[in-house]
Amino acid sequence: MAESRSLIKDSAIYGGSTILVKMVAWLLTPLLTYTLTKSEYGMMTYLYVYVAIFLVILTFGMETGFFRFVSQTDKYKPDTVYATSLINVTTIVGLFLIVMLGFFNQLRPILWSADVPDIYILLIIGILCLDTICAIPFAYLRYKKKSFRFGFLNILNVILYALFCFFFLIVCPWINNHRPDLISWFWRDNFNLGYVFISNLFATGIQAVFLLPDVTGFKYTFDWKLAKGMFHYCFPLMLMGIAGMSNQVVDKLVFPAVYPDADKTFDELGVYSACFKIALVMMIFTQGFRYAYEPFVFEKSKEKNATQSYAGIMKYFVILGLLIFLGTTFYLDIIKYFINPAYFAALPVVPIVLMGELFFAVFFNLSIWYKLKDKTWWGAVFSSIGFVLIIAINIVFIPKYSYMACAWASFAGNGLIMLLSYFIGQKYFPIKYDLKSIFLYLGVAMLLYCLAVFVPIENLGLRLGFRTVLIGIYLSLLINRDLPLKEIPYINNIINRQQK
Repeated sequence: MAESRSLIKDSAIYGGSTILVKMVAWLLTPLLTYTLTKSEYGMMTYLYVYVAIFLVILTFGMETGFFRFVSQTDKYKPDTVYATSLINVTTIVGLFLIVMLGFFNQLRPILWSADVPDIYILLIIGILCLDTICAIPFAYLRYKKKSFRFGFLNILNVILYALFCFFFLIVCPWINNHRPDLISWFWRDNFNLGYVFISNLFATGIQAVFLLPDVTGFKYTFDWKLAKGMFHYCFPLMLMGIAGMSNQVVDKLVFPAVYPDADKTFDELGVYSACFKIALVMMIFTQGFRYAYEPFVFEKSKEKNATQSYAGIMKYFVILGLLIFLGTTFYLDIIKYFINPAYFAALPVVPIVLMGELFFAVFFNLSIWYKLKDKTWWGAVFSSIGFVLIIAINIVFIPKYSYMACAWASFAGNGLIMLLSYFIGQKYFPIKYDLKSIFLYLGVAMLLYCLAVFVPIENLGLRLGFRTVLIGIYLSLLINRDLPLKEIPYINNIINRQQK
């Protein structure tokens, strides 16, 4: 698609760096599952859920708001939009710190489980504030199309995080066993999870230092009228973001509250969270796509053939998403060894979570209509409906079905908001999506998945070989139907020469 070349280029860079970042984080899973207990791993997941939700609240949808207003060059100067966005977010973070630290003792029993040590919560607050402050400079890098710097800083963060984790979880215990005097000034036994959070804090702090050139060197002009407009535009996005993020992580908050066996709560949550990591590949794909797609949508909206581009991108997005689903589930016998075998009990959640994440990714893709029409409150409505359904399923079924209820709740909630967004969106902003092709690929993918699951092949090599053939069938359909090799210039020249 000629008109999407810029998107494809940026997706390759943003997506590539995002994939690398997530891959490094993914590769940390064996280290974490082998050095942390199941309970600690579950507690880590539980606390990072707070980071995810509060990050949405504190950024207040200003990333999307920044792109929306910075594109209105006839009304605002880009530097003014950037400065106003930075001041908005920094002010929110300052107020958050005052409230959290000033009323910590009062808020602590309301927000966090009594089993979580205070020091872990304070470290999480520090990580959260640094992450929030970095959000707008990263959006600015995307706006300026500094994709290589964007990718470098993200990769730097995760590599530093991995190195610090390795140092604290592997090197320090070895030193403590052989030369404890070298690290006695900071080392604490039975504090492995705390060192994971410290590693994150150090890495994010260093990343923030590298971003200093992107927040200096220009005049800070705060536009009150612009700020008011941004808050008005972004408030529904923030609500949508809370509901949307909650849809992704609320099960990990609800689980400790409703699981009947208190002694095993964080163990069960740890097992589920570790296997959930395997489905991270779908989130990687979605996030990489999002970084390039969001600016592209607003830029493309001014052109006459914009809806055709959106429809074409949706088709290929679903095709690739289904390919990721098949690849992950078909080779799960190999992929599963990225986690400690002690966590394998929750592997049945992987295909359910993957499909639920694909539904959510399609929902994000569909969200362009209410963002372009400035009807962002629709996103909050959809996400809230999904949130209510997910909460209800989790509360009712977790006591009986444990983490399997969490997986199915995500599947149902994301599927519902995807359908609602599509049908209502067609009323306000009609886009002729290629539903025939989308349902064709969905049907083929589900048929191939059923063959892979229900055809009994005990030998691992033969089973993987059979599933590779199934993947080949899907790719053959894609190449022959929607990615004809003859349309690729180099291959077309070869075919023409052979025909002559």
